[in-house]
Amino acid sequence: MQMMRKLVPTGLAAAEIDGMTIHSFLDEQRNSRKPRTIKPGDSKLEKEWRSVEYLLIDEMSMVGLTLLAKLNRIISTAKHVDPQVPFGSVNIIFFGDYLQYRPVYDAPLHTDFSLPSKKKSSKLSTEKEIQQRVVRSLILQINCVVKLTQQMRTKDSRYLQLLECLRHRQCDYDDYELLLTQVVGQPSEGSLCDSPWNKAPVLVFRNEVRTQLNNKAAIHNAAQLGHVPIVCVAQDTCNGKPIEDPILIKKLLELSDSKTEHLPGLLLFVPGMPVILTQNIAIELRLINGINGIFRQLVYQADSVSTDVLPEIFPKNTQYIHRPLYALIEIAKSKIESNLEELQPKLVPIPVIEQTFRVDVSDILPKDKKQKSN
Repeated sequence: MQMMRKLVPTGLAAAEIDGMTIHSFLDEQRNSRKPRTIKPGDSKLEKEWRSVEYLLIDEMSMVGLTLLAKLNRIISTAKHVDPQVPFGSVNIIFFGDYLQYRPVYDAPLHTDFSLPSKKKSSKLSTEKEIQQRVVRSLILQINCVVKLTQQMRTKDSRYLQLLECLRHRQCDYDDYELLLTQVVGQPSEGSLCDSPWNKAPVLVFRNEVRTQLNNKAAIHNAAQLGHVPIVCVAQDTCNGKPIEDPILIKKLLELSDSKTEHLPGLLLFVPGMPVILTQNIAIELRLINGINGIFRQLVYQADSVSTDVLPEIFPKNTQYIHRPLYALIEIAKSKIESNLEELQPKLVPIPVIEQTFRVDVSDILPKDKKQKSN
């Protein structure tokens, strides 16, 4: 019987502690508008919590008051305990730093409701705000705090010393010189093509810049390794019907993925390129949002290949795949123990996904085309 349940806000963290995400437990997505239905007498819910005495919540800074209120309500219902008893008498252990990362679209656990509110004082509090205040009062009842002082992650003693000085605002010129060694372009450092910089992640502010950098890197690697670049072409439809207007097709493919539910119109693949999963597939197998992998092969319908040049940014020998089936990704950290049929170990098929998005056609078509389409 499970006496401890481990919950975290992200799939990557869940895999690290062999737990599950809070949203998965609640049977809802982050942006879901349909919360889990909670009813007294729910046998499944009661069974899940019957023997649980401890609840461990990691990455506490990313857990908001609203999310914690849902957990409090669920546990109290499952345990058949008076709602006034915090978390159904289950012992809660929080791990992390209050101020590390803010929760997404939620009030942080350290919210101070004693401060003046920006909204009009005459306006009544909503049910959501009331629940947030209730959970905040529960947070204030925490009666045991353990502070860890030993650094377990950083192995470099000199860099650890720098971090300690930085934490206490006591850095000197030697620390500054050390930080410069972590900046590419310095006389002592090489270029982005040299190790270890060629394997370092690049953080940017805009999706368009990220896409351009990824495409340039993939094209460069394809040329070095002698591979033919492969581009998956999104199959856009309108009301379930294929779009036939070539101008509209081209404009839709050129849209930033920030406007298409994060699905690019053109996705470049080169065997051996690093990739990252952006959705949770199976947390218990470590096939989770944020896990790294290596692209090995694209499986597609044989008659869906073309060499027609779509955008000029790709080499002339690029193959365009219009009906991909799935990509074979090698994920070394996955927990797939037995080989899938006809697949090498750690090789996972990732299927094509579909998203629905809305776009104003009048904003992307030429003026003469707009009049004609009207």
